[in-house]
Amino acid sequence: AVGYFDAQPFGRNAHLGADWNGDGGGDTDKGDPVTAAAAGRVIYAEDAGPGWGNVVIVAHGLPDGAVVESLYGHLDRVDVAVGDDLARGDAVGTIGDAHGRYVPHLHFEVRTTPGLGVGGGYAQDATGWTDPTAFVRAHRP
Repeated sequence: AVGYFDAQPFGRNAHLGADWNGDGGGDTDKGDPVTAAAAGRVIYAEDAGPGWGNVVIVAHGLPDGAVVESLYGHLDRVDVAVGDDLARGDAVGTIGDAHGRYVPHLHFEVRTTPGLGVGGGYAQDATGWTDPTAFVRAHRP
C-alpha cells in the first residue's frame, strides 16, 4: 500500500489484522478510499458499534474452491451493500476512526474460516485468521 504503513501488524499484541495508516500520520488519511483486495461478494456492511464503527466483510472464492473473507473495519463511509459483487479494486468505503474512537486507520483482516462474524479484532488463538499482508502478497495476480 503505497503511502501507508502497517502500524499494528498481524499477531502483534494478539492482533488479528493489519492496521493501515497514512504516512502523513494523524488524521491525514481520514476519508481515503478503501478498495476490495480481490473479487468477491459483500456479506456484511453495517455499523458494528463501539470499537468497530462501520465494517464491511467480503467473501472471496479461491481457485482451489476454498473461500476466505476480508474484513475492512473502522470505515468512515460504506460504499457497498450486502449482496454486491465486487471486482478487485472496487470501492468498499473510506478510512475512518470508528466514530471518533481511534486515530483514523483501516483495520484489515483475512479470515481462512468463513462465518466468524465481526469478532473482536484481537485473540490469543488466531485459528481462522491469517496474516493479511502475507496472504495478499501470496495471492496477488
